[in-house]
Amino acid sequence: MTLLFLPTLNAMLNGISAILLLLGYYSIRHKRIPAHKTCMLLALISSTFFLISYLIYHWQVGSVRFRGSGDIRAVYFSILSSHTLLAAATLPLALITVYRAWNERFDKHKRIARWTLPVWLYVSITGVMIYWMLYKM
Repeated sequence: MTLLFLPTLNAMLNGISAILLLLGYYSIRHKRIPAHKTCMLLALISSTFFLISYLIYHWQVGSVRFRGSGDIRAVYFSILSSHTLLAAATLPLALITVYRAWNERFDKHKRIARWTLPVWLYVSITGVMIYWMLYKM
């Protein structure tokens, strides 16, 4: 079975997550709570599918070497470093944020969501950028 489609799927799932996060943020800012819940849960599902797909791909394929050279190499590794560090923080942040909302601890949910959203959004967007730099440049 070939897994060559998984990097593209991963980028799509990251892009979908980013869009859903933005829609969820827009919804809560406009007090559309059901739409906010839906968008955020779909973003969590999309990110979960991404993580599963990512782990399967890299378990089978291993590391993918960046082939660029010159200044773009420094840009790529800067993005990759920050992405990797923040990606490790995203899962616990997202789970705590969802847990607090689920238990209707909206005061605590709001406090952590202010950190979770930008981190998760950055990770989703830079995930797409990393895909593009690895596979499309």
